[in-house]
Amino acid sequence: MKDLNQPQALALLGTAATVACLGLAMPAQAHDVASHAGLMAGVLHPLVGLDHLLLLVAVGGAAAALSPLLLGWALTGGLIGAGLASMASALPGLELLAALAISAVALLTLRRSPFRLQDSIPAGGIVALAVAVHAMLHGLEAPTGGGVALWWLGTLASSSLTSVGSYALLRRLPAGWTQRLALLLVVLGGAAALSL
Repeated sequence: MKDLNQPQALALLGTAATVACLGLAMPAQAHDVASHAGLMAGVLHPLVGLDHLLLLVAVGGAAAALSPLLLGWALTGGLIGAGLASMASALPGLELLAALAISAVALLTLRRSPFRLQDSIPAGGIVALAVAVHAMLHGLEAPTGGGVALWWLGTLASSSLTSVGSYALLRRLPAGWTQRLALLLVVLGGAAALSL
């Protein structure tokens, strides 16, 4: 696929940064969606909370730049975080950790070189931990009572499709796009952390 020229690339990157910053400045809609149980509420939850969405895109970018194995690490982290949240475990400063997790995963992407299987454990651990933190937030926002299992199923499906979709898209684009996106996500994660 042909890379865009410099002015087009800067315009697109600037537009994405503006939209993302506006979204970070607005109250997260995920909290409103979470009050409802059921499959559709679960599907929408990670998509309307910008911090969750940015992390899922960051995971897809890291997988595209480094290794698709990171998608498996993300799934593992998500399941662990959901399990911890279902036991009502919460870490102090979880919102801050979640914002910093976006930057941490995006920083992995800036490494630029794919790694071998034996090198995947440190990077996979970072991705798993980042997703676990976000899944714990999901769990604290999850509805209680009937329909919660469908909510979790919808959240898992939506989160997985978003990361895999980001991975698939970024694999088709020139590597420079993944690097630009990662740099933007590092900044946005830092901005989200500073805004807390």
